Amino acid sequence: MPTAVTTTATAVTWAIAVGIIFIGARFLWAPQQAAAGFGLPGTGTTDRGSRAWLSVKGVRDICSGLFLLIVLLGAGSHLRGWMMLAGSLTALGDALITKFSGGPATAYYGIHGGTAALMAAAGAVLVLS
Repeated sequence: MPTAVTTTATAVTWAIAVGIIFIGARFLWAPQQAAAGFGLPGTGTTDRGSRAWLSVKGVRDICSGLFLLIVLLGAGSHLRGWMMLAGSLTALGDALITKFSGGPATAYYGIHGGTAALMAAAGAVLVLS
């Protein structure tokens, strides 16, 4: 029987899954705004190469969210937890890339780092439940 903690961790997983799908879609339909919010200074949006990179990021985010939705719909808490722990590495990687590319601290600590920490915490709860 789920506890309040595992129910909360599962709700966080749903929010992350839906949120990252939305963020990925935004990179496809509004790349200028999405690029500004990602935290990499000087990210271009007008040339083909930059638009292609932003599209790749958008597709990556959409697929990451879909992977989480699949395990939410068809797997137990243990596998959901491992998927969240693995996914937290993507957010951690984004934080490090943003930090070492001269991005703002609000982006690498607040957005990417915060997401990584939240995903890791929810994942740990689910793995241990």
